[in-house]
Order: sequence, then C-alpha cells, then structure tokens
Amino acid sequence: MNNAQNKQKTLVTAGMLAAVIALLTFTFHIPTHNGYIHCGDAAIYLAAAILPTPYAMAAAAIGGAMADLLAGYTGYVLPTFLIKAMLALCFAKVGGAKGMPMVSIRKVMATIGCAVITIIGYWLTAVILYGGFGTQFLLTAPGNVIQATASALLYFAIAAAMERVQKLTPRT
Repeated sequence: MNNAQNKQKTLVTAGMLAAVIALLTFTFHIPTHNGYIHCGDAAIYLAAAILPTPYAMAAAAIGGAMADLLAGYTGYVLPTFLIKAMLALCFAKVGGAKGMPMVSIRKVMATIGCAVITIIGYWLTAVILYGGFGTQFLLTAPGNVIQATASALLYFAIAAAMERVQKLTPRT
C-alpha cells in the first residue's frame, strides 16, 4: 500500500470512528441533571489506540460534538469538542504506542487520566453555563465517574477481544 492509500485508509477509519463515537454517545445514553451518561468514550479510547494522534483527536472531537448537537445539548457542543479531543490526546500520549498491546498498565493509566479530564472538564463547563462551583461538582462528578468507568471497562473488553482475534488470525 502506497503512502496516499495509507493516508486515505487512515482518514476513512477516523471518519468511521467519529460516526461510532457519535452513535455510542447519542443512541445509548442515560440523561442526568444537566447532561447524560454514555459509553462513547470507549470508542474514543479505541480511536486513540489505533489511529495517529491528530486523527484520533479529530474523530473524538467531531463524534462527541455531533452527539451533543443531535441530542439537543447545543451549549455543550464546543466544550465537548475540546474535552473529547483532550481525551484522545491523553489516551494516545499516556497509553503509549499505537496497536498492540491494546491492554496494558499504560492504557489503564490513560483511562484514569481521561476520567480526570472528563470530570474536571464537564464540571467547569457546568459552572460556566449554570454557576454554582460546589453544586455543579456534586451534580456532575458522580455521572462522569460512572461514564468514565463504564467506558474504560467497555474499551478493555473490546481491546481484549481484538487482541485475541489478532492472535488467532493466521499471518499471510
């Protein structure tokens, strides 16, 4: 595969992952006080594990922002765009090299870093949008902890399955 074909394949993969992120975020979500809990971050972690960092950041930002737009959370579109890009950047940098292993201590540490970004990012967003520094933390943090934990567990289940399939797939 030449360089142009490889770049095109990467771009198509990023676009498909942006769509998966939007679908997992928008379709399967549980409304909360001023947002919703979803597992779309699992697809962000997957994008960051397999794509070059700028492509993963774009897929995460676009997919997350589109989900908020579709769900009617227009005040969150720009913050989500920025927060989800930061999640992909954190996962890519802390999680280490692309590809295998997709399950490692570094990837666990990356999901913890992403949880901190999610909790702080959406807490500050809620403070800016609604006010109430302490109140917004109490309203946003529990849902974001659940979301980050569920997304990490889903990512590791998918990653473990992908590693197993790769081990079972004969090389040609």
